[in-house]
Amino acid sequence: MTQNPPIRWRMPLLVRLTLALHAAMLAVVIVAPQLWPWVLAALVANHALITAVGLWPRSTWLGANWTRLPAASAARGEIALTIDDGPNPEVTPQVLDMLDRYGVKATFFCIGEHALRHPDLCQAIVARGHAVENHSQHHRHHFSVMGMAGLTREIAEAQATLSRITGHRPLFFRAPAGLRNPFLDPVLARLGLRLAAWTRRGYDTRTADADAVSRRLLPDVKAGAILLLHDGNCARTAAGVPVILAVLPRLIEAAHGAGLHFVTLPAALQSANPTHP
Repeated sequence: MTQNPPIRWRMPLLVRLTLALHAAMLAVVIVAPQLWPWVLAALVANHALITAVGLWPRSTWLGANWTRLPAASAARGEIALTIDDGPNPEVTPQVLDMLDRYGVKATFFCIGEHALRHPDLCQAIVARGHAVENHSQHHRHHFSVMGMAGLTREIAEAQATLSRITGHRPLFFRAPAGLRNPFLDPVLARLGLRLAAWTRRGYDTRTADADAVSRRLLPDVKAGAILLLHDGNCARTAAGVPVILAVLPRLIEAAHGAGLHFVTLPAALQSANPTHP
């Protein structure tokens, strides 16, 4: 299967300022070596800022990042449901059945190695009209500190895995836990992928209380929102029910009650840019 066409990459302002600062500090050390403590302090502060930005999943300071649907989607009353960390053989089929009952389409950010273990589930996701997108091959905990070569391997391997299994090339990437560094943006541009975060997440991997998860998400059941739940690594209620299954009906009914309808991220991209293949 052919690769996605590359996306034109422009270095983010923060990265350009960082490079300029490093060049300026090098010049200062050459001209006035006695100022090295101040130079070191400036560089440490700069790297602390970049680290903090990388730990902020909804930030756009390190590159473009979908935290909401395009304005045209919001104007049409569209909302997006995204589901991470699957496919999971116990939870994903139940999620798919529930989405079918409500007539809802969702975007599943799948982990490549999980897809290899359960290719039939990825195929079922696509067959039912949902989207399968790239959530890395292994969901490594140290993803955000990888260099450019490591990021490329991790994302490109997942891209190949998911494309081969589903017959569709992912158009979006979501970083593990949403964490990243300045090397991610050029890697995604070269692979033709768009970074997608979220408007609101429910922390349903940590919270077993479906009421608490619902309270976090329901305020953002609004046009243009991108909501995040998990079918993989999901917490379970006291009754042993995956939290996503307890929360989904509340979200869907709230959205339908507000006159909203669910779309996948690729559908929102297509409607915002009709010339996109």
